[in-house]
Amino acid sequence: MSDQRIPSAFPVNADNSGGPGAYEADPGMDLRDWFAGQALPAVIRQCANDAAFGYPEGIDSIEEMFAVKSYALADAMLVARQKVSS
Repeated sequence: MSDQRIPSAFPVNADNSGGPGAYEADPGMDLRDWFAGQALPAVIRQCANDAAFGYPEGIDSIEEMFAVKSYALADAMLVARQKVSS
């Protein structure tokens, strides 16, 4: 997901203005990726036993299920963040 409205998780000064952090920088992961990574351990703990009941439609493995659920939580966090910031 490459959405310009999603901020960088760890923004840097990449404009070469001479200030702190002024270098050709790659902004790295976006906030959605950061949120998903932070949610992943809780998703694994909560959903590890769900595989015994099968996977949702379109999900082929437990790892994919963890990833999909983590990104769903990340998306919800971005929506909540936007509501609080507005």
